[in-house]
Amino acid sequence: MSPVYLDHAATTPLLPAAREAMLEGFALWANPSSPHKAGRAARAALEEARARVKAALGWQGDVIFTSGASEALAIGLGRAKADRRIVSAVEHDAVFRAAPDAEVLPIRDGEPDADALAALLAEPGRAAVAVQSINSETGTALMPFVRNHLAEQVRAAGGLLLADCSQSAGKQPLPDADMIVVSAHKFGGPIGVGALLVRDWAMLEPSGGQERGYRPGTENLPGVLGLAAALEAGDIESWQTTAEQRLDFKNALFRHGEVLTPGGQCSHIFAVAAPRVAATAMLIRMDSLGFAISAGSACSSGTLKPSHVLQGFGIDPDLARRTIRVSLGWNTTSAELDAFAAAWAQVNT
Repeated sequence: MSPVYLDHAATTPLLPAAREAMLEGFALWANPSSPHKAGRAARAALEEARARVKAALGWQGDVIFTSGASEALAIGLGRAKADRRIVSAVEHDAVFRAAPDAEVLPIRDGEPDADALAALLAEPGRAAVAVQSINSETGTALMPFVRNHLAEQVRAAGGLLLADCSQSAGKQPLPDADMIVVSAHKFGGPIGVGALLVRDWAMLEPSGGQERGYRPGTENLPGVLGLAAALEAGDIESWQTTAEQRLDFKNALFRHGEVLTPGGQCSHIFAVAAPRVAATAMLIRMDSLGFAISAGSACSSGTLKPSHVLQGFGIDPDLARRTIRVSLGWNTTSAELDAFAAAWAQVNT
């Protein structure tokens, strides 16, 4: 079998529809801010893509195109009209970089601690609260998609809720939040483009420049067109694997290790601990067998520090040391899952 790529939570391959859309975008080479005919054509394509993104995501607010999730987080947390920042203990490193002085919201039983949040929200000053929808290391769903009690709690206190939906946008409906972070290369769009969805412009301090004055820099039109096309290409229901096949895969991993389930789980990201072997050694072993996996998020997997995410979920340090991440995407096949499960069983027997 050809090499098997199971690191889609880091980056997933470009969808054919996104590739075609980008090629069309490269033909519209003018600056969307230019007043001449070519610039107006580029602007029209950009605004059409903005409307398509809103329609594909079911979003009624506004869209700021960015260079990716990190910039969207920097805008959302850095320029929110709030006095304080509160972030969950298991957020991506980019969240902590965007809000270095944030107060940390602990996790209890795989969910944000409601009592701790109430105490934090009771303190003086309007708060911007950041909680991801799906955790990139464990696949834990921290934010419900039906009735969001977290949003109700934050809004009742006069705060703003930002949801990092890097791992859920394009796969599941958006949660109820005031700001949403989207990253194209997580759902089959191109690298280097993302978006911050805002319910109301008044939530942010403008900075000048493009995107109605909320983000400086010439818009990446080919990337934006690729992002829109990827969203329109379909959600997780259109993937090559079914929900049942993904559940069977999870159960197969469980037979020769421990799948970490610190709360409600999605079906495309699995954190699994080997019985004996450290994660770093397991990555090398599986790579030599032709399987691309990871340990933690791609932005921190090269460090020797313990994962703050697994610590935040209360995972035993020894178990965390043996934990790798397997993440699926739109082009993952059932045969690839079977091959990995067989290899996992072989190296852990």
